[in-house]
Amino acid sequence: MRGPRAEGQSPFCLASTQWGPMKETFATSVQHGTPVRDENGYLPLEAYAALGDGRSVAVVGWDGGIDWWCVPHMDSPPLFDRLLAPDTGGHFLISPEEPFQVKRRYLPNSNVLETLFITEGGQARMVESLNSGPAGRLPWAELGRRIEGIEGEVTFKIEIDFGTQADKVCPYLSPNGNGCVFHAGNILGMFLHSERLDIERKDDLGVRARLRVAQGDREVLAIVAGRDEPLVVPSLDLVDERIDGSDREWRQWTEGLTYNGRYKDLVTRSALALKLLLSSPSGSIMAAATTSLPERIGGDKNYDYRFAWIRDAGYTIEAFLSIGAQPEAKAAFTWLLRRLAEHGPHVCYTLDGCLGETTREIELPGYKGSQPQVGNRAVDQPQHGIYGDIFETARCFIDSGNILDATSAKTLAELADLCADGWRRRDCGIWELPEQQHYSMSKISCWQALSRAVELADGGHLPTTCRDRWDRERQRILDWVDEHCWSEQRQAYMFYPGSERLDASIALAVRFGFPRQDRLLSTLKAIDEELGCDHFHYRYSEVHKEEGCFLACTFWLAEAYALLGDTERGGAMLEAAVKGLDQGVGIYSEMVDPHTREYLGNLPQGLTHLALLGAASTLSGCGPRR
Repeated sequence: MRGPRAEGQSPFCLASTQWGPMKETFATSVQHGTPVRDENGYLPLEAYAALGDGRSVAVVGWDGGIDWWCVPHMDSPPLFDRLLAPDTGGHFLISPEEPFQVKRRYLPNSNVLETLFITEGGQARMVESLNSGPAGRLPWAELGRRIEGIEGEVTFKIEIDFGTQADKVCPYLSPNGNGCVFHAGNILGMFLHSERLDIERKDDLGVRARLRVAQGDREVLAIVAGRDEPLVVPSLDLVDERIDGSDREWRQWTEGLTYNGRYKDLVTRSALALKLLLSSPSGSIMAAATTSLPERIGGDKNYDYRFAWIRDAGYTIEAFLSIGAQPEAKAAFTWLLRRLAEHGPHVCYTLDGCLGETTREIELPGYKGSQPQVGNRAVDQPQHGIYGDIFETARCFIDSGNILDATSAKTLAELADLCADGWRRRDCGIWELPEQQHYSMSKISCWQALSRAVELADGGHLPTTCRDRWDRERQRILDWVDEHCWSEQRQAYMFYPGSERLDASIALAVRFGFPRQDRLLSTLKAIDEELGCDHFHYRYSEVHKEEGCFLACTFWLAEAYALLGDTERGGAMLEAAVKGLDQGVGIYSEMVDPHTREYLGNLPQGLTHLALLGAASTLSGCGPRR
């Protein structure tokens, strides 16, 4: 292999005594400490980072273990799944044999990950990436991991076990003249390594090896894989070059973003996390890259988030538009409109645009004993909030100087009619609850949808045939919410009429432009007081026994305060929450335990990063115009 690079060397190439401050800015996330798995083999969720190539996402622990990777697509069965089965799940570990500490971060403005391993005998660093090529996404999955000796010597243990997909497949090795070939169901792959590595087979299920690196040494290990297709086997030199090339591609993408407000590093990192969840073959946007990570350890809220939600897609499109990522926004909006025309308004779809399956359990131990499942119960739920999400997205698309085609305009007009006809019905609400109610937030979302439809019609972007009817219905919704959802006693909008419970998602009504600012401010204060815990917030009243604090809610509240004029309070809320999440490298989960600060729920969680990005933009004066 080639020698160590000199130009553009990372600070991680320096000895630990020269490495410098841990925190360069408020938003720079560097993870450091001694990686320890618990007695059952689990890492805390905040110990994970994510790699991606626009088609799949790998989740890698801070001890060098890749514990989750679905190949070749984000929603494919996993090749590695130790995240849900620590004893029998697949994984790819590169870790020092002797006790060690780590310093870990993403390379600046990139989704390429860098880890410094520090042992008593020396230091070595690993740079890893799911690679792309000079023309974009590769037609195969390529995981590259480069190890460089920095000082002294470090001996690494290398373990690869291939997952059995909950005992549905039997992986096996079939080494041939071209390398170490493996099969896992219909996945065909190869483990690439130099001749320095002495490979030992572990039955048919994996391989073991040792690698000693001294100062100046440089080794590249890689896995290339595909599904039901012939496989190209690149040279290790090409894989090595593509690690750096992928870093350049990520940096080029971030340099093209137009955001220049406050919290720029924070916004950029969230944008990069969202980019990981965009499926480049289709334009669909996955809610999160994992399944079954629990909202409470040992609980039953262990959902599959490898679907494309209308809500998440809409918010992501708006976020991409706000930061100048127009190609991603256009691809995602086109995908969304085509699904709506094909299937009508559903809560979520598969990444290839089909209607998904409802939940079923899978026979794995689950993360820390939390029963895993695939599918999602939201696939066949009625949720009125999707109307507001769709029309807010369309308005942002138009406000960014873009235009709608006639077919898309017709689809949106028909959706506005459906909203006008159906807003009086009960639904499952934004939180996808099994009990159907007249949720206040659902009614506000219908008001939002019809308000945006009227604005689009007035601007010449939608047919005006039913414009006056949409206008009348939005006024009826406003009157209905004022009459039925407001509590004089609590001085707040309640979860639903007749309830004494609060719903933190009502903070979004401020962003939607709901015209009751005094009442909304009073509601925010009630939510903050009742649902706040430490620097975070629960989704709704009485849910604290079932799950952790929902991170998006805190950022929604911060944005809402800022939009109502209290930027000091909103800024303090955002900064306190981010500081409370600084255990990792900037990849956030869905929830957090407010007492232990342990991450909960699936990750990287798109909605968390979207809410953070929105709050930061608004506090910088770059947010929505109201």
